[in-house]
Amino acid sequence: MPQMQFDPFNRDLNLAYCRASTQKRFANHVIDVLVFYVALFVGGIVIEIIYPGLLDGINGLLLIRLIGMVCYSLFMCFIEAVSRGKSIGKLITGTKAVNSDGTEIDFPKAFLRNIIRAVPFNELSALGNPCEPWHDRWSNTIVIEEKKLALQKQRTDLFESVKNQTL
Repeated sequence: MPQMQFDPFNRDLNLAYCRASTQKRFANHVIDVLVFYVALFVGGIVIEIIYPGLLDGINGLLLIRLIGMVCYSLFMCFIEAVSRGKSIGKLITGTKAVNSDGTEIDFPKAFLRNIIRAVPFNELSALGNPCEPWHDRWSNTIVIEEKKLALQKQRTDLFESVKNQTL
């Protein structure tokens, strides 16, 4: 087994170490879907009260599925853009979506990331280890655990201060 090389002056963050586990990603998804369905249910009731019969014309499983996927993508895009990479599920599990270089995602990145969710079988692409679904891979984002990222940043700051003291 090869020994790991330790470079105390390496200032780069190791986002692979900070990557959220498949279990946390699954929990994020379940929580987010539940929150979405509650919001969709409440929204449907409000629409039916304001415009009675408007939703009666929507029939057909394919159309309902398509509308649901678009609504879910827009819902998640809005939440992640406003909260800088966090959804309700990510907030609960202590994870966050960031760019592949560790910077926070902006609105266009959140939009791209969540529109890709509408691609068929996207959920199945998350079953690998490490968990890297298509909406992460194609948008160059990664979901990280915030505590691990904070530890990485503390390590970097510590080594930077030691380096400055020795020079």
